Amino acid sequence: MTGILESVAASPVLGIALAFLALYPVVMAVVWVVTSVMYALRREVSDDGSFAAIPDEDLLSVSIIVPAYEEEVVLDATLEALHHLDYPDYEVMVVDDASGDRTSEIARGHLASDGRFRLLRKEVNEGKAMAMNDAMALTRGEVVVIVDADARLHPGALRPIVAHFVRLPRVGAVTGNPRVTNRLNLLTELQTLEFTSIVSILRRAQVVWGRILTVSGVISAFRRTALEDVGLFDPSMATEDIDVSWRLQRRFYDVRYEPRALIDMTVPATWKALWRQRRRWSMGLVQVLRRHRVVLAHWRNRRHWPVFVETCLSVLWAHVFVALLGFWALSALSGIPTRGASPFPNGWGMLIATLCLAQLATGVWLDRRYDRSVVRALLVAPLYPLGYWLFSSLVTVRSTLPELLRRQRSEVSQWHTVREPAPEATRPAAPRSAAA
Repeated sequence: MTGILESVAASPVLGIALAFLALYPVVMAVVWVVTSVMYALRREVSDDGSFAAIPDEDLLSVSIIVPAYEEEVVLDATLEALHHLDYPDYEVMVVDDASGDRTSEIARGHLASDGRFRLLRKEVNEGKAMAMNDAMALTRGEVVVIVDADARLHPGALRPIVAHFVRLPRVGAVTGNPRVTNRLNLLTELQTLEFTSIVSILRRAQVVWGRILTVSGVISAFRRTALEDVGLFDPSMATEDIDVSWRLQRRFYDVRYEPRALIDMTVPATWKALWRQRRRWSMGLVQVLRRHRVVLAHWRNRRHWPVFVETCLSVLWAHVFVALLGFWALSALSGIPTRGASPFPNGWGMLIATLCLAQLATGVWLDRRYDRSVVRALLVAPLYPLGYWLFSSLVTVRSTLPELLRRQRSEVSQWHTVREPAPEATRPAAPRSAAA
């Protein structure tokens, strides 16, 4: 074993891997921060509100689809928020995907009090994508908004979303800005920081690059004709939101990010639940990369190249990080000079961590105008590059390798919802009225 480790340590491959491990996060942190700030200066800081100021008679009709399975714990608050939207013409379609709990009963309570609400009760569980596809034929809106059953849309979210479709005919989809509300422990605070300073920064940056990796599954809006043009949602994909984003953009529809379209959501509060969620995300991402790898072969898809290549590099970086961390540990146990990814901060590691913290701070600075409470998430920022990166990398390695080796899926991807009610003290307040 010692001889093998020494030969690996002397190999130029190890040097290349170490260089990639060190340089990738440095370069990308700079790129993400610079391009996201460019987006913010051009589209947020200088915004005087005129972009979303469209007369009611010029707004497009909206159909809100709420796909639900076993959602009795959270659905009532989600639907209650949808009664109070500041928008003149919208309907709500709840799709109960053969739940065995009180999901349909809760939905019917809202139908009785608001004629804009309807319920589609399915007898067979066919997954989120099929639930949304089934609802499409029963709705009339020119814009289709998908809202997760455990999320609460803010009253003013629809107007800035629809403005993109009214003013920009090439826009096929718009994604909103999720806010974490169940900030119960260290893990949920880390996810608050992630959505504020990683997800939102990447979406701003990718708009500048020309293509977005994905709309957000918790809040996304589609031009009906564009969604029908690409064949609706694919039920065989574990992450149908990523796949439909790529199919729209490959047909040269624009996908936009709207930071003013706020929605409150809950995130996994335990490491086990987070592991399950991120495994599905990682597996779905590999599915999408395999399906859409042909973009690299066509010049007309060149605007997709930066997102495709950067996504592949991020997956590769996770594998290299875990491999080099394991090599360092084996070297230490074998008593030979250690090389690899040291778990103890060193000079270059401190530089990477510092740039990561700068990126986190930039994200908080950009998003604080929409949610000032995110500032306190900076208190856990030092733990993000130290621990959360390792967790995310382990999930990526565990999920992507099997998915790369297996045959492409053709079966319907079903869902299995597990919800835990939040403690009374931490539940979000009732949604603000449209006049608030």
